[in-house]
Amino acid sequence: MSVLLWMIGFFMSGCQQAAQDQVSRNAGIPASVHAQADTSGKSPVGADYLLGKFNPATHPDFVKVDKPYTDRAGMMLRKETFEAFKKMWAAARADNISLRIISSTRNFDQQKNIWETKWERFAKDAPAPKDRALKILEFSSMPGSSRHHWGTDIDLNDLNNPSFEAGGKYQKVYEWLSAHAHEYGFCQPYTAGRAHGYQEEKWHWSFSPLSKPFLEEYKKTISESDITGFKGADLAPELHTVEYYVGGINQDCQ
Repeated sequence: MSVLLWMIGFFMSGCQQAAQDQVSRNAGIPASVHAQADTSGKSPVGADYLLGKFNPATHPDFVKVDKPYTDRAGMMLRKETFEAFKKMWAAARADNISLRIISSTRNFDQQKNIWETKWERFAKDAPAPKDRALKILEFSSMPGSSRHHWGTDIDLNDLNNPSFEAGGKYQKVYEWLSAHAHEYGFCQPYTAGRAHGYQEEKWHWSFSPLSKPFLEEYKKTISESDITGFKGADLAPELHTVEYYVGGINQDCQ
């Protein structure tokens, strides 16, 4: 019986590897990316990178995103993410589906600007700091805890869930992404029905061959004490920011 179980396990492992290899071929993911991610004990990135404390415009692993993939200036992504997206974009276009990046990499300072703008905007309706932070955390991350820091995550087409639902302008876009994004290495981190974290975001997609090892490194090396430098940062431990928000994602993205 033990031999049979070993054979079943070996077969399943081979199937999983074959599936990953197929995704890699579709997305154009260099083998070195997986080798780096799978190297035991070797950190793929440092703490400053994970916290978004760097400038993507001067980082050697980042490239600009231009037309026809976005209409907005200043978009940056990891090279591997962008190469995979371009293949997905072309496949979607062949099916008469239009994908457009409306938000890409955001470093710590950019996320801080978003957070503190909302911190002031919600002050009247949510004067208690914890209530205000929870209101912002429905859709926006604390600086230092955003997946957008990593160059692996993108927002597509619109920032409202109804646009991607039945009768919405991008209903067919979401249906196509749900059916095909995984073929190019992308997953939806914030789905409905999770126990913790942000609300559902049908527009947010993550390049998992990179974001998965980055997430694992984040959970190993970053704690709430590292999430500092903005208004309301002292609430990070009480709100379980790393466990509930960084880690509270769709299982397909872990």
